[in-house]
Parts: sequence; structure tokens; C-alpha cells
Amino acid sequence: MAINLQKGQKINIGLSKLSVGLGWTPNEGTGHDFDLDASAFMIDANRLIPKEEYFIFYGNADSPDTALHHSGDDPTGGNSADGDDETIIVDLDKVDPSIQEILFVVTIHDAIARRQNFGQVRNSYIRIVDEHNGQEVAKYELGEDFSIETAVEFGRLYKREGKWKFEASGIGYKEDLAFFLAKYYKGQIIK
Repeated sequence: MAINLQKGQKINIGLSKLSVGLGWTPNEGTGHDFDLDASAFMIDANRLIPKEEYFIFYGNADSPDTALHHSGDDPTGGNSADGDDETIIVDLDKVDPSIQEILFVVTIHDAIARRQNFGQVRNSYIRIVDEHNGQEVAKYELGEDFSIETAVEFGRLYKREGKWKFEASGIGYKEDLAFFLAKYYKGQIIK
């Protein structure tokens, strides 16, 4: 049976192959489609992305250690009735030893120009699924306390004493993806 996580709750993963799925239902009548984008930041002991290739999103689907794979962009949120809108497959056995944390962030594409925020999105969640049997292990549903935020750190995998754990972060920001890149990557992103 899956664990319904609360903000700040931590669990032991106990899996090597898992998928991290994101789903959402945009409110109707806002004038624009909602394009939520899932990203993963593979962070080292200095709390930085060691190389650009460790920033995983629909434009860079695979990490250099082949530990993470992004399923691709769903620009409308139309898939979650039949499954996750975007998924990042994770093989913890392949994660580069220098990586200590994998941060999962969701941003609303073009949120400022479209005047969109997470308060206009329903049923947002992040969930962990066992890749071996397809069973949901844990799920964190975003509450309604994100009325002005345009980006949310949904959760993070992190290594403690050689074992991987997951924390439901639930930290909202009124920022875009560039904010996270500036915070976690000190090199130059080549477009």
C-alpha cells in the first residue's frame, strides 16, 4: 500500500529502480494552456550541479551516468487522467558517486506572461513508483497553500549513510527555472 506523504515527511526508498511521476489538472477558462515542466537537479556535496548534463529536463532527457531519464514534455497536462503527465525514471545503482541529492522541481512555463500560478492548478502531485512491479510506493499531493507560486520543489532523493531516502519538500517559489539554475549551477548553460 502506498504512503501518502505530508510536507516534510521522509521515507526510506529501499528501491534501486523507480520512477518519479508528476501529474496535474489545469483549471479551465484561464485563456492559456498550463505547461508544467518537471526537472531534476543532480547535486553534489557542495549543493551544486557538477556539470550542465546533470540538469535533467525535457531538453536534456538523460543524465551522463544514465541514472535518470526524462519521459518528455507534456505541454497541456492532458495525460494525468490516464497516468502521469511527466515522468523521470531513476536507477539509483547508476547514480554517479559524487551525486548526493536529486532535487525534483516543477515550474510553470511562461507563468509571468500568462499570469499563471499553482493556485490555478488542481490535483498536482509527485509520486514514486517501483519500476520492477509498477506499484506506487509513495505520493505527495500539493496542497492549496500555493496560491502565488510559479515553481515548486516537490521532493528530493538524498543519500544518507549510503542509503537513498525521499523527502516530500513542498517548497514554493515565485520564480522560474532560471532561478534554480542560478542557485544550483555556477557554469554557463549552452542553449
